[in-house]
Amino acid sequence: MAFLLDLLIRLAINIAATLALSALGRFGGGLALITFFVVEWIYPIVFELGRGGATPGKSVMGLRVVMDSGLPITPAASFIRNLLRVADFLPFAYGFGIVCLLLNRDCKRLGDLAAGTLVVHARPVTLHDAPPEAEPIAPARALNLSERAAIRAWAGRAKRLTPARFEELAQIAAPVLPPVQPGDPKRSTAERLLGVAQWLMGSRG
Repeated sequence: MAFLLDLLIRLAINIAATLALSALGRFGGGLALITFFVVEWIYPIVFELGRGGATPGKSVMGLRVVMDSGLPITPAASFIRNLLRVADFLPFAYGFGIVCLLLNRDCKRLGDLAAGTLVVHARPVTLHDAPPEAEPIAPARALNLSERAAIRAWAGRAKRLTPARFEELAQIAAPVLPPVQPGDPKRSTAERLLGVAQWLMGSRG
């Protein structure tokens, strides 16, 4: 499905280019051929080397290309895996590529074998849960970005840590808490720091 989506996108680009350049005669025809070449060969490389590591078709289907190690694909690997699409296409309609996929336990086509790459499912991973509810409390001082991120991450792990460990980590950040005022309800350091986390989530800073 990812391949078909990318094929349709490339086809649409080529048709649009042909229509736009047809008025230029033979010169336009030459430009159209160059466009076909760029779309066919540069299109997948540009998107694979982008932030998502996937062409539009792969992105829609939740796929991405990575190295065998799981690291982002390198320019050389992207070039190799796409160059060998010609071999995968042989003898017709990606016949060799399909056979290669079926015989390989990692479902790799020839280009992936040569480049050391994998096409994987890119499922989003949630590292932290929503923090528990707490009355917002403004910190005692301005917090930098690292401190804000650390407090939010700590609050998001409330359900994954034991109460003792949760309180122990909160004690480390105790200096950012405002002084306890007379008449304030008695709350643990963790409960007060959760209030700071809620304040940070509601602030624009």
